[in-house]
Amino acid sequence: MPSYPITQPADNAAAYTYTQPIRDSIGRVNELTDSTTLKVPAAQLGTGTTDATTVLHGDNVWRIPSIVVANTQTGTSYTLVLSDAGKVIEMNNASANTATVPPNSSVAFPIGTVLEVAQYGAGQTTIVAGAGVTIRTPSTLILRAQYSTVSLRKRGTDEWVLSGDVQ
Repeated sequence: MPSYPITQPADNAAAYTYTQPIRDSIGRVNELTDSTTLKVPAAQLGTGTTDATTVLHGDNVWRIPSIVVANTQTGTSYTLVLSDAGKVIEMNNASANTATVPPNSSVAFPIGTVLEVAQYGAGQTTIVAGAGVTIRTPSTLILRAQYSTVSLRKRGTDEWVLSGDVQ
């Protein structure tokens, strides 16, 4: 989980100053940029404060956990939509089912978009490439078993990388 140093203002207001890291081409932090303002509700202030949004640890570094929202699908086929970005698509069906990655011309996910697909039901889930879409994977596009999860990351205009629990 990323951590950024944050300075609490003297008036204990709901705005903090934090420093955003600069990352290189493979995601390593190289240096820190200029300070930016981060809004934190006043109720979450104070050492040890914990809830679903922020945590201030003893080292006075706020860690902001990500919360993944589920989009549960009960049909036998589903085509990803723009609002699925950053979510987990739970395929919950007793029959075989498919999750289709649409071409950029239909749904223009930004490059770098990541989403998860989970086989929540007993029916085997297969990831399907839409027209003109390439899905890179070292194995198959079929999730291995119930509760298997895979990650899809958009690498290029119509190129995705699939990783996770596949056959």
